[in-house]
Amino acid sequence: MKVLLVGGGGREHALAWKLRAEPGVDEVVCAPGNAGIGGRSVAVDVSDSAALLALAVEEGVDFTVVGPEVPLANGVGDRFADAGRPLFGPVQAAARLESSKAFAKEFMARHQIPTAAFRVCQTQSDALSACEEFGFPVVVKADGLAAGKGVTVASDRGAAAAAIHEAMVGRRFGEAGTRLVIEECLTGPEVSLFVLCDGSRGLVLPSAQDHKRAFDDDQGPNTGGMGAFAPSPLFSPRLAERVNREIVTPVLEGLRAEGTEYRGVLYVGLMLTPDGPQVIEFNVRFGDPEAQVVLPMIETELAPVLLAAAQGDLSMSAWRVTDDPHVGVVVASGGYPGAYQVGFPIEGLAAAAAIPGVVVFHAGSALRDGTIVTSGGRVLTVVARGATFEAAITQAYEAVDRISFPHAHHRTDIGRKAIVR
Repeated sequence: MKVLLVGGGGREHALAWKLRAEPGVDEVVCAPGNAGIGGRSVAVDVSDSAALLALAVEEGVDFTVVGPEVPLANGVGDRFADAGRPLFGPVQAAARLESSKAFAKEFMARHQIPTAAFRVCQTQSDALSACEEFGFPVVVKADGLAAGKGVTVASDRGAAAAAIHEAMVGRRFGEAGTRLVIEECLTGPEVSLFVLCDGSRGLVLPSAQDHKRAFDDDQGPNTGGMGAFAPSPLFSPRLAERVNREIVTPVLEGLRAEGTEYRGVLYVGLMLTPDGPQVIEFNVRFGDPEAQVVLPMIETELAPVLLAAAQGDLSMSAWRVTDDPHVGVVVASGGYPGAYQVGFPIEGLAAAAAIPGVVVFHAGSALRDGTIVTSGGRVLTVVARGATFEAAITQAYEAVDRISFPHAHHRTDIGRKAIVR
């Protein structure tokens, strides 16, 4: 099987690493890839569905796997379906679960899927009124795609007003922030869950927990994720059954009732509240950095399972995962998620990867004159496998300590929550 993998971040590196190790995969072509992903990469605009289809045809690929959300929101799944070419990822109508927070919340309300109370607001005054209605703290969300930065937990009226003005007047998120979703603020630990879906059924991957804040002890601004661990000690088999019954199945059945099928990976961001699990958000692709710790746990071949999901029949798919803890630490550019500099040579990559049980996944890296340099905010995810969480944490940070570039930044407490639990 020849696979086209769309994207160039840490999630895509993890997917390429997994797929290339499988005997049924002859080649993985990445578009556009990154400096560490290896293999053959092709420069392409991932937001251009026509260009992606043309590339798949030109390369003669058997199957396409989409990593990031933008191509899916733009309808690449529809474009490939019309051309009769298999693609792992939902069609545009189903991708609205991520591309529109308003659609997702209203969909959940229609199908009695547990989530926070909310209001969809078109104006500043309406949004401020909704904040007062829910009380503080309150959650302010941009409706559209905002690269993981469109959510503010406002502790008081001033913070809420600033977030609303920044989105609706300052246009920090462009068109994505012209409409806002205001939500009550739920409390409890967060857990991430990936489900591979074929339209009517799903295979659940190991759960994970992300670390969104930039600094230790969950301090500082929100980021795209500074690290993750899996599996979550909070996610018991009994809870998994409940989430499948109350959330996953209603999502699949609800979309089918509304005229579409969900084929792809459904990311369910959960808050484990005193009243039970509630949905914080849906994503329509593998999360990052959770994918980097979850994908290495899969012991069966992934490519045939993804293809079966895309073709609408997971009934015969085998599935086996390890229970060994995995911990992933993101090494970021100094200043991220704010302003940061790039172009610094990265030292120690081979030394880090030489540690048993460690894999280094690239995200914001580029090749310049034969040297791998930083090119983004989140540069690397260093992942370690251990017999215990303590062992995995020790291995991950030993590897991180071997890597260096100017102004590098990482949290030092990734995985600690698993030990506390």
